[in-house]
Amino acid sequence: MIENIFFEIVNYTVLFIEGVGVAILVWTVIKAVIDLFRKNERLRLDLAEGIALALEFKIGGELLRTVVVRQLSELLILGAVILLRAALTFLIHWEINIESKGNLIGKNITKTAKDSEKKKAAL
Repeated sequence: MIENIFFEIVNYTVLFIEGVGVAILVWTVIKAVIDLFRKNERLRLDLAEGIALALEFKIGGELLRTVVVRQLSELLILGAVILLRAALTFLIHWEINIESKGNLIGKNITKTAKDSEKKKAAL
């Protein structure tokens, strides 16, 4: 009786957490499409950050699901899914770091060029 209630609570909580991840992903994609038409410079960075956040919620749901696993085969499949999602999250965070550095370098180059133009105009 109590075990069944516990399993139901865990299953609904997993469903909620993974639903939040899906909602974040859908919102990120909609925002990315809008930013694509607006030619937002941070499009790739915002998209990668949204995907990473959604994946983290999905990983959280999978980790919670390990509580109610009853067979070793289910646990192995769940472990493989968690490892795959963790690897994807790691790669996306790596992409975010590279993209962030690229944006900073691009902004610094643009600022330096504008400062040079102002100095030339002042002379």
